[in-house]
Amino acid sequence: MPIGAEVAPGGGVHFRVWAPRRRTVEIKLQSGAAHDTQQCVQLKREENGYFSGLVSQAQAGDRYRFLLDGDGPFPDPASRFQPEGPHGPSEIIDPSAFEWSDRGWPGPTRHSPVLYELHVGTFTTEGTWTAAIEQLPALAELGITMIEVMPLAEFSGRFGWGYDGVDLFAPSHLYGTPDDVRRFVDRAHSLGLGVILDVVYNHFGPDGNYVTQFSDTYFSARHHTDWGNAINFDGEGAAGTREFLLANAAYWIREFHMDGLRVDATQNIYDESDPHILAELTRVARDAALPRDIFIVAENESQDVRLLRPLDEGGYGMDAAWNDDWHHSAMVALSGRDEAYYTDYAGAASEFVAAAKYGFLYQGQFYRWQKATRGVPGLDLAPSQFVHFLENHDQVANSFHGDRLQRVASVRRVRAMTALLLLGPQTPMLFQGQEFGASTPFLYFADHGDALMRLVWDGRARFLSQFRSIAAQLPDTTPPDPGEPATFVRSKLDHTERMKHAEIYALHRDLISLRRNDPVLSQPRPGSVDGAALSVDAFVLRFFGEQGDDRLLVMNFGRPLHLFIMPEPLLAPPWRGRWQLLWSSDDVRYGGLGQPPLDAAMSDWTLHGDSAVLLRPAPPSERPE
Repeated sequence: MPIGAEVAPGGGVHFRVWAPRRRTVEIKLQSGAAHDTQQCVQLKREENGYFSGLVSQAQAGDRYRFLLDGDGPFPDPASRFQPEGPHGPSEIIDPSAFEWSDRGWPGPTRHSPVLYELHVGTFTTEGTWTAAIEQLPALAELGITMIEVMPLAEFSGRFGWGYDGVDLFAPSHLYGTPDDVRRFVDRAHSLGLGVILDVVYNHFGPDGNYVTQFSDTYFSARHHTDWGNAINFDGEGAAGTREFLLANAAYWIREFHMDGLRVDATQNIYDESDPHILAELTRVARDAALPRDIFIVAENESQDVRLLRPLDEGGYGMDAAWNDDWHHSAMVALSGRDEAYYTDYAGAASEFVAAAKYGFLYQGQFYRWQKATRGVPGLDLAPSQFVHFLENHDQVANSFHGDRLQRVASVRRVRAMTALLLLGPQTPMLFQGQEFGASTPFLYFADHGDALMRLVWDGRARFLSQFRSIAAQLPDTTPPDPGEPATFVRSKLDHTERMKHAEIYALHRDLISLRRNDPVLSQPRPGSVDGAALSVDAFVLRFFGEQGDDRLLVMNFGRPLHLFIMPEPLLAPPWRGRWQLLWSSDDVRYGGLGQPPLDAAMSDWTLHGDSAVLLRPAPPSERPE
């Protein structure tokens, strides 16, 4: 790396740090078994604000901090490990000491990818990488292809979501060592699972952040975010900041064999220079992975499709973006509530048809909730470039009690909506425990000092108050306290529910298997899906295969629908054929009441309310003369 502590091949450790506001920089080294042998070594000043030097006495396992003009000591901004947390010394790590077994791993499959978001601290009772490794075979058996890990960077406190990271190169000591992360990725690869990492490049956390001791140009004077000062990518002194973040993106790919990145809140990554930092980040990450393939996905509230355009067309070259539009429509259909940021969605059949064909629903139209236009035209984008989800960390926690789907909707409606998620043409993502209907909530939790926690608590209450139904309960009833350890513990998964809730688990397993193995559903491509509303609450999606081998997904989120007359050409069977039931959300295996036979003559179809059926052409031997 261009910065940090590097174990030298011939012995000793080479240190390099960017500290343009300082005149002198010294290494305060702690060595020995108890780290009680100390010495100071002055680094040599380079051009452009860097200081560097080889310390021959240093070795992997030693700890160190920097003295800046005699001030400090401070941990390394590019520390690879903070064993005592963000306020303690940095530890020298030799990444080459780990023995990988994934030689020849080509990268995550692009064939019908299915993502799975998890938070290491709550994924298991133990909340460690070692415990998480034990659950990987179950994810592979389910049919997951890529795990999306919430941020790992070191942060303050005993627990947190990870979006307040301050040491961006140091995996949090709360979950284990850097080599534990490598063991997790290595084991995942052995099972055919990719691992992508959620990274935060729009702000630093508020506690334990020492970068301003090294440079006063890390933060922008012109741009701001809801979580703190925006990072400076285009102002005075931005060159060092850009190198820092680009090195970080390459670091996770190169040293931890990550299969890509999920870039948080890209709408708050401000850069008016050329090339844009996101385009450069994408290029650097892909170069670091060669010859492997990687997957880069963005969160972007403003739905700017430049993120998804190729670099040579002026875009940023990312693979996919989270689609909040689809989630919001789905939640209105599931819960019947359209308040706060759900205001501009009806949960209607026409919205699901449009999303299946075009991804984002808002591509430049006026958006009442924000009193402005939302989105950018992207009608030509491929379905796989949109990540659809019913649950993620934000959306589950953005309820009063961290409610899971089964607490906001009937089980029948959840089954049907899950079919739309997992059989639709876009890239689906599950949130930890969703596959077995986890009864545990996922709450907002963060552990800071008392003064900062008061601000966090007040900010959380203000955010939730945008929902009228929640605001009506405040302040008489308050949501779980983010700073209470019990809030964190309540969010931990109970993996025994995989067996206790076997019906919902079987639903997810069977749907993912259909998605990956069906010759038509597994190959979505631009223009291969069309749809039509059959009523306000019912619709059909037709997946076009080769030589008439189509698939028909019929959804009904309303009352039972009796189709005596069907003047909709997408419902027409293949030439000289008829439709045959392939799958139903009402199957008794999933806890349903059973699916009535479909009339072979198509003179009377009955669709139960809150149900989904998947149809295929009957084999030639079963077709009428």
